[in-house]
Amino acid sequence: MWWVFALLSSVFAALTSILAKVGIESVNSNLATAIRTVVVLVMSWLMVFITDAQGSITEISKKSWLFLILSGLATGASWLCYYKALQTGDVSKVVPIDKLSVVLTLIMAFAFLHEKFTPKSLVGCLLITAGTLVMVL
Repeated sequence: MWWVFALLSSVFAALTSILAKVGIESVNSNLATAIRTVVVLVMSWLMVFITDAQGSITEISKKSWLFLILSGLATGASWLCYYKALQTGDVSKVVPIDKLSVVLTLIMAFAFLHEKFTPKSLVGCLLITAGTLVMVL
């Protein structure tokens, strides 16, 4: 079932890029990111209340809080950079470079989470990198 959500994530990410490019046409990229973030914030909390998950907020450990906050800061930095790149560059070039995050994530998962980095992972990383270079050069 996880792959259904992963596939939907990629569809919504694609829509995000196209909708954002049109939406930021004459808007400061930082302001556009802030507007998007408010929408995501409202939508996220709405899902928390719809699924009745708000009661477990007190059960979150300090370690989890720290890493969730750090993840949020990384997300914010990513979004700010992404919107600035979209505003000044072509979607068809910005998105492939942004998706190099797949390669970086695999490398970091191997280095920090001790996940397996198999020959298949290496080939995938090389193909993604090569595909990105072909698309942007």
